[in-house]
Amino acid sequence: MSGTAKTARRRNGATVAVCLGIVAGMAGLSYAAVPLYQWFCQVTGFAGTTQRADAVSDTIGTRQFTVRFDANVNRELPWSFKPVERKVELITGEHRLAYYEATNASDRPVTGTATFNVTPLWVGAYFSKVECFCFTEQTLQPNESISMPVSFFIDPDIEKDPNLDSIDTITLSYTFFPVKEKETVAASGGEATNNTVN
Repeated sequence: MSGTAKTARRRNGATVAVCLGIVAGMAGLSYAAVPLYQWFCQVTGFAGTTQRADAVSDTIGTRQFTVRFDANVNRELPWSFKPVERKVELITGEHRLAYYEATNASDRPVTGTATFNVTPLWVGAYFSKVECFCFTEQTLQPNESISMPVSFFIDPDIEKDPNLDSIDTITLSYTFFPVKEKETVAASGGEATNNTVN
């Protein structure tokens, strides 16, 4: 085999190795994309993702906010779901406990899981939950109704963010999806029905 042929063969082998490495890297990145995106949203509050706090704030601020509650159910989940209160008023750092009610309208046990966000979206970086029914799956027996709490506060640091000076109303929104065979239907493409109490 001539030197030119050997050189071409080596180049082809190197090209194949690089391509395989790129494919493997892309596969790894696609596998990690969801947890990395979730981590980014939790850290920054991007897309209205709320924060998770280990304890209530020990600092009380001065700004007052109205927090509105929104409830939605994916059409594949045979539940009704609504907030007990339509809204609450609180000041930054003040701990509040709100409740949602859910009822399984079917004749079989059904497990659901809730996704959540707040609007305006950039408020998510300052909206902290201490406890929430959305942290775990919820199983309701046939025709069972339950009351589910969410414990939260608004971080007083929001008062230092000039971009949010005009915000005085925050909407906390949940959407329940069915859990099927150990798989959460988080993006089934099904339409959600809005059960907000207005």
